[in-house]
Amino acid sequence: MRLVFAGTPPVAVTALRALLTSQHTVEAVITRPDAPAGRGRRVEPSPVAMVAGELGIEVLKPVRPGDPSFQERLREIAPDCCPVTAYGALLPQSVLGIPRHGWVNLHFSVLPAWRGAAPVQHAILHGDDITGATTFQIVRELDAGPVFGVLTEPIRPTDTAGDLLDRLAASGAELLVATLDGIEDGTVRALPQSADGVSLAPKLAPEDARVDWNLPAHLTDRQIRACTPDPGAWTEFDGARIKLWPVALLPDIPGASLAPGELRVERGAVHAGTGSRPVRLGDVQPPGKRRMPAADWARGLHAEPATHLGFS
Repeated sequence: MRLVFAGTPPVAVTALRALLTSQHTVEAVITRPDAPAGRGRRVEPSPVAMVAGELGIEVLKPVRPGDPSFQERLREIAPDCCPVTAYGALLPQSVLGIPRHGWVNLHFSVLPAWRGAAPVQHAILHGDDITGATTFQIVRELDAGPVFGVLTEPIRPTDTAGDLLDRLAASGAELLVATLDGIEDGTVRALPQSADGVSLAPKLAPEDARVDWNLPAHLTDRQIRACTPDPGAWTEFDGARIKLWPVALLPDIPGASLAPGELRVERGAVHAGTGSRPVRLGDVQPPGKRRMPAADWARGLHAEPATHLGFS
């Protein structure tokens, strides 16, 4: 089939590369317009745009998918199908009808669970044991279209959102190619999603990543892993914001309790109190400094036992 692929971030590059080695032909890619990125906030093309440009594939960057000039070019290309992975914009009905096989989205959850922009983060945040990926036909309602294929993936106890997304990107890319193969030869058909079990996964904002040390340790652990690497878990220390990487849960040892946010600095380790039992901090990144082990950070501060996190 003649394809036009839509995607933007690094996770979409995995799908694009899988399509490029398939029996199908990628005629062009659609991606979000160039945007500020990195520490210097320089305006750069998206990861998908960069890969496509290196390979000489036409790149379309509509500000809005409803723009008439974009729709005209898409009709000129005349794709049979438009596969999508993390494109980042809603598609109007006028665009959905252009390819004869429609738009097929690779979504990183087992639908109808976790419809929305951050399914992997919410699966970890809410303590799910299993997640997965789904290919489905895009319709006007968010992530509600009929399903072509599903795969499942266990969530490991130490998984960050980045870890889990990397695994799902690889297995999901295979699912996407298999779905397109089946659409072409007529061996797969889309089935309606269940009306039961619908849950929503809106994008996590930086404020969602602020650690509340009053919560139990297992919820603190989930929150930090769900927000790693994006938007990045953080807390306050001495009036400044510090970034946090995953913590280690500790056994519930009698007499070892700490107040929420209270720090205990030991040789080679820094513990922080939560609403239940302490956790051992992993890496931290103070403002304007590099990422470092919490013990190195604490030695530099000469932290005292009464020092607290989360109080500005």
